[in-house]
Amino acid sequence: MTLAHVQEWFHVGPTSAVWFAAGLVLVAAALAYVVARLLLLHVLYRVVRSTRTDWDDILMAKNVPQRALHVFPLLVIYYFSTLFPQAQFYIVRFCMLYATLVCVTTLDGFLSAVDAIYNKRDISRARPIKGVIQIVKILIYLTAIIIGISVLVRQSPIYLLSGLGAMTAVLLLVFKDTILGFVAGLQLSLNNLVQIGDWLEVPQYGADGLVIDVALYSVQIQNWDMTITIIPTYKLMEGSFKNWRGMQKSGGRRIMRSVIIDMNSIRFCDEKMLKSFGQVKILDDYMRERIEEVNEHNSRLGVEQSDFVNARRLTNIGTFRAYLIAWLQNHPRIRKDMTFLVRQLKPSGEGLPIEIYVFADTTVWGEYEDIQAHIFDHVLSIVPFFGLRVYQQPTGSDILQGIEGLRP
Repeated sequence: MTLAHVQEWFHVGPTSAVWFAAGLVLVAAALAYVVARLLLLHVLYRVVRSTRTDWDDILMAKNVPQRALHVFPLLVIYYFSTLFPQAQFYIVRFCMLYATLVCVTTLDGFLSAVDAIYNKRDISRARPIKGVIQIVKILIYLTAIIIGISVLVRQSPIYLLSGLGAMTAVLLLVFKDTILGFVAGLQLSLNNLVQIGDWLEVPQYGADGLVIDVALYSVQIQNWDMTITIIPTYKLMEGSFKNWRGMQKSGGRRIMRSVIIDMNSIRFCDEKMLKSFGQVKILDDYMRERIEEVNEHNSRLGVEQSDFVNARRLTNIGTFRAYLIAWLQNHPRIRKDMTFLVRQLKPSGEGLPIEIYVFADTTVWGEYEDIQAHIFDHVLSIVPFFGLRVYQQPTGSDILQGIEGLRP
């Protein structure tokens, strides 16, 4: 079809024929898009619904076919560009630019779909590819910009690329964060340092919670108070952070807490204490073995039990530690196959710390706190039974009681 045909059909002059032809081409392009969308998309939707795979559903959700359909009106405009010889050059250039845009947006949607499909696999938690996808998208858009400029200035893309050497310093400055983020993202991924779902603690940024996203530029951490901390990927690699993944995988979480004993309450056990401690079932073996050991030692030295200086005697603090060990060994929620310690720490001006260093059999935060609270509820309540006192700084009521006691 030529402009002469349009003049003949519509009985118009040359100028009006151009406008009639332009209108017909635009209507034909619109009809091509509408028909392609109604027919092809309808068929694609039916095919997608009939399959059991999920990747085709994701491609449709990311509008990959919908974006590719823009090529049909573009082909119509390009085919009928010969109707306008004076404007054909500009129409062809427009078609080339529009084709580049269609390719870029379609590839963008396709890469987003690839990332979504990959994220449905278990390996995505250990090896996220979002950063790599973002890098590829940046390269695609840069390539599209170069092609677009080459179309406008009628120069080969190779010619334009040859001139980028002088702009390398500027590009490095502009894309500094992108380059640093890409390198840091590769380090995180290849070394398996951070996975989605890891519990991360980054004190310098006030972050303490679960990793919800690992991208090219940033790592998102949802803190336990439900706020979200966004840390640049390369900044995360510059500093230090604590990853609790090892604890989560071990199935046990450490309990490390001390109770401070008033050293004025520590003393040797008298007969009344020994009799009282002997009635504790979990201390039966300990008391029997230790009393036999002490008696044998004193007999060998030829000293009496009442000899305060020379005789060996049991202490209430030592028996208290033995009780804690026996009690924790019988606790159903304490791991026996992991580090298990009940130890004395260095005495201080506040007293003698007795530290419990064991592992609970869960990594669930609420359960862990409940187990820890249950243990120390019992520990603090049983301390007086051994003739010991827990240290606590004096309060106003303690001072008032002391003053009242001094009054005649």
